[in-house]
Amino acid sequence: MPNFSRIVLHDSKADAVKRFHPWIFSGAIKKKDTGLREGEIVDVYSDSGEYLATGHYSPGNIAVKIFSFEKVSDIDRLFLEKFQNAYWMRKEIGLAASKQTTCYRLINAEGDGLPGLIVDWYNGTAVLQAYSIGMYEQRSLIVECLQKVYGQDLRAVYDKSASVLPKAQVRAENQYLLGAREDGEVIEYGHRFYVDWEEGQKTGFFIDQRENRSLLAKYVAGKRVLNTFCYSGGFSAYAVKAGASFVCSVDSSAKAIAWAARNVSLNNPGQIPHETSAVDVFDFLKKCDGEYDVIVLDPPAFAKNLSVRHQAVMAYKRLNKLALEKLRSQGILLTFSCSQVVGLDHFKGAVTAAAIELGKPIRVLHHLAQPPDHPVSIYHPEGLYLKGLVLIVG
Repeated sequence: MPNFSRIVLHDSKADAVKRFHPWIFSGAIKKKDTGLREGEIVDVYSDSGEYLATGHYSPGNIAVKIFSFEKVSDIDRLFLEKFQNAYWMRKEIGLAASKQTTCYRLINAEGDGLPGLIVDWYNGTAVLQAYSIGMYEQRSLIVECLQKVYGQDLRAVYDKSASVLPKAQVRAENQYLLGAREDGEVIEYGHRFYVDWEEGQKTGFFIDQRENRSLLAKYVAGKRVLNTFCYSGGFSAYAVKAGASFVCSVDSSAKAIAWAARNVSLNNPGQIPHETSAVDVFDFLKKCDGEYDVIVLDPPAFAKNLSVRHQAVMAYKRLNKLALEKLRSQGILLTFSCSQVVGLDHFKGAVTAAAIELGKPIRVLHHLAQPPDHPVSIYHPEGLYLKGLVLIVG
């Protein structure tokens, strides 16, 4: 049995851990071993001496991120079991080993019992992001687990943690831990996409919008579609393949627009007219003359912390009002928030306020969220970050 350092909680603070919440806040700690370093594995006990959990230590507000609520005798075996369970679940939901979809999320942090770790699968390449020092220090073990789970199907592992780790604590460098760069083409429900995991946002592709892109395809045949904050054109590619009459992709990043154009061309057998615009979305919506039948709003997180939540809510209101004004009668709006600190009620409130100012009949067709390969632990509701609504005007 490994001899990990020890942290003791105030007995009054132990209940949250007993309810399997994976975070321990610094204020819950009564005492701890001296000399603890960031990323160190610690065992957590109540003040009365009861074992509670094991996790990675951090000197920040979230002092421990728990990866086991049972005594750990073998870290390597524990991680492998979690990877195997994650793969099993992706197979159960029809993603792993699918020929129609070759990209999905394998490890979704707390949702898969490994807080601080994201692993996305791109047709033979696994791209990981470690958000904590503790997970970053387990990179060799992560590669071993991936090799055991995927066998010869795994051709490369790319570590893209440099941008998400605390820079003062470690000098991380994005690099291949196994193999080398491949062509980057994947399939999602039969749609072809080029993914640049080295230069793109997050791990390269917004996998979490897969089911919502598929839903969009049901509403666009013969219609004019505007895809804002388009990034690499996921919604646009689905729209042209589903027979939209016209698609416009807008993003402030010229690089994203180039990716969007490439991905639309991969999925545009009918040569549907596709225009792109590398401008600020707010400015585009204010100035554009054309009315659209379908608009997609998928902005980046407007709020990273609670201190700016109110400003973010106001931004969502302004954005949604601008979009609703550009919709034709019986038009459809798909609107999203990926800001974790902006809850569903705040987001719906912002959209509702925009609708009230518009003064038209608006109905909700769908409530949207992240897909099942981005699971949320029932004990960790904070893991639900993606929220969306499909509205019809008139």
